[in-house]
Amino acid sequence: MDIVGKRNFYFLVSLILILPGIISLLLFGLKLSIDFTGGTRIEYRITDKTKPTNLDIEQLIKQEEIEVGSVQSSGKNSFIIRTKPLNPDQTKKIQETLDKKYQDVKQLSTETIGPTIGEETALNAFKSIALASILIVIYIAWSFRKVPKPASSWRFGVCAVGALLHDVLVVVGIFSILGKLYHVEVDSLFVTAILTVIGFSVHDTIVVFDRIRENLIRAGTSTSFERITNDSILQTLGRSLNTSLTVILTLFTMLLFGGETIRWFVVALLIGIASGTYSSIFNAAPLLVVWEEWSRKRALKNKKG
Repeated sequence: MDIVGKRNFYFLVSLILILPGIISLLLFGLKLSIDFTGGTRIEYRITDKTKPTNLDIEQLIKQEEIEVGSVQSSGKNSFIIRTKPLNPDQTKKIQETLDKKYQDVKQLSTETIGPTIGEETALNAFKSIALASILIVIYIAWSFRKVPKPASSWRFGVCAVGALLHDVLVVVGIFSILGKLYHVEVDSLFVTAILTVIGFSVHDTIVVFDRIRENLIRAGTSTSFERITNDSILQTLGRSLNTSLTVILTLFTMLLFGGETIRWFVVALLIGIASGTYSSIFNAAPLLVVWEEWSRKRALKNKKG
């Protein structure tokens, strides 16, 4: 099985996966929750024989001239209403409006976050992802510092980050599309999911890279870098797939029985870990080969010049 030899095909698959999400991000961005924008989130349990829908509740509240960001179902007979920041009088008005229309309306929770705190949360989320990427490059470069020449430890670090950025773009792009089509919001749990995906992606990539390093030491210069890389991928393929499959099965169980609160958090993890498995096998190591070939051609060109 020649994975490295067909690397352009796998790069094309990655582009097809990423491109729709990038277009959606450029056109629509992400649908941010009040964690990032600021606002009020109120959860109600409404037990009524009419069985109101999200749209029914949204229209009812808008009649009171209150701007509603979204209304989402949260388990049986429960609804989460997100609005701009509300004062106590406006919150009370929503309760009274729902009481007039429906029977047995109970407020389960309420939370208000100011715009300043939301902006700070968004900035901290970006800093966390950027810092994690930088530290990963430094750590991998240091860990692989004794890799035989002409391979470079820094290339291992940069290619690992390239693979994890692929996974981040896949997850973020899909959530941009989900936000536009199904009003799925991105909250602080989403950032946690992204950081978890980054960690898993790097872990999976390092397994392949470590085998490449071992095989480079054994083979020396007698075998081409492309051949060593492809053999290393095949030797770790079963381990990578089995590890990812066990995690995916666990997450799938959580998706079925975990409840509404963590649903999109689990979905983000499922997408990211599936993408991370793909990128570790079909992107990270082949990127190393592309970089190595480019460096070798450049060195030959400079030597001739």
